[in-house]
Amino acid sequence: MGLFFIDTSSGTVATQHQLIDAGLTDADGNPPRPWHRIQGSGDASTLWYAVMRRAERGIFIGTLVLRHSDHHAFLLERGWEEIPVDAIGV
Repeated sequence: MGLFFIDTSSGTVATQHQLIDAGLTDADGNPPRPWHRIQGSGDASTLWYAVMRRAERGIFIGTLVLRHSDHHAFLLERGWEEIPVDAIGV
């Protein structure tokens, strides 16, 4: 999968490749605001990682977390939402 980005205004999550294909990046492959890179491994796969989001102070924030880990369960308990794989895209 690779790099993940979140639109901080809408909560939409997309991969860097999806954003490039949609023409939403600069020459370096970086999208403009309100897109923000979700911190995590540059080769993250949704097989192992869950993409999570949460509305916080009027914007959406995102994170990657190992599936079925204690931290994953903790985030779900704290109100984070796991993004279904088929919902990742522009």
